[in-house]
Amino acid sequence: MADILLRERTDEGILILTLNRPEAMNCFNFDLLAVLADTVREANFDMGLRCIIITGAKAGDDPKKWSFSTGADLKERRTLSDDQVRRFIFTIRNTFTAVEQVRVPVIAAINGFAFGGGTELALASDIRICSSNVLMGLTETSLAIIPGAGGTQRLTRIVGVAKAKELVFTARRINAETALQIGLVSRVVEPDKLMEAALELAREIAKNGPIGVAQAKFAINYGSEASLGVALPLESKAYEVTIPTKDRLEALAAFAEKRKPVFKGE
Repeated sequence: MADILLRERTDEGILILTLNRPEAMNCFNFDLLAVLADTVREANFDMGLRCIIITGAKAGDDPKKWSFSTGADLKERRTLSDDQVRRFIFTIRNTFTAVEQVRVPVIAAINGFAFGGGTELALASDIRICSSNVLMGLTETSLAIIPGAGGTQRLTRIVGVAKAKELVFTARRINAETALQIGLVSRVVEPDKLMEAALELAREIAKNGPIGVAQAKFAINYGSEASLGVALPLESKAYEVTIPTKDRLEALAAFAEKRKPVFKGE
């Protein structure tokens, strides 16, 4: 089971997770979701971790055949009872929420096709960059269902109500240029440059104070769901967490000594 999710850890504390079912376009079955959920759960307790990158395994050398993930495994779905489908939706929704809430920033490096649950996993990530060959979309209504892993809610918050309704109601597949235009992704690069770009971004994040980054993520995630009157005190409380840390004192010392700080997450 472990082989269906590849893990690679860099010296900078960056964890690269690769969905590894290329023969099935990296679609999600119960086994893949279980491994992903366990990995993300453990990431919360890895104090040396600074950032996570999620991408999909490549099927051969032709970028036109690459896939981030095409969503639920429809071959498995055909064998499931109604109760099992409910359990699958519960599992995938909770797994993607865990991705959204994990302590460190998550970058989705979207390569190739990303439909349904593939787009929903990208939406649950903090930052999305994609390759120029991408086609993505919430295509569930074409299968007489709706997005069930957070897509109707996260897409709306990212691109706005009107555009989200248009994309969901039509089950439209959009290319990289359109995804960039509507703010669904923040950067588009050539397919062979995708992981290089993702790692470059992850390293920018990893060099900063890990407690500060984690608290910033917390404040943004939860503050964006609250009124300003609630969000501002929440930000203040998140700031207070950073005050007694060794990293904050190290940053001040490094500034005075004109050197780069060495953060330890303490």
